[in-house]
Amino acid sequence: MKWAEDVESKLDMECTMIEGDDEDVLEFTRSGVDGRMTIAATFFDVQAKLGFLLKPFLGTIEAEVRKQLEEALAKEEAKASRPAGARKTGARKK
Repeated sequence: MKWAEDVESKLDMECTMIEGDDEDVLEFTRSGVDGRMTIAATFFDVQAKLGFLLKPFLGTIEAEVRKQLEEALAKEEAKASRPAGARKTGARKK
């Protein structure tokens, strides 16, 4: 999945995607963080264990995760609401 690859490169994490029939699981790890995100049709569940040095940043990390998920969902909703065959329009620079 493209977004999992983006997470790996942006956050220097090792990610493993486990695809299932009803839900997918993304396991992630890097120095100071181990976790998993379960992705299903109706929910996301993110669980992470932070190491000692990252625990003080829990609120900041949680806010950033929420922000990134909301942005990704908004993009997908925008794609889904466009009629088939429709494209973005915009002014071209000359």
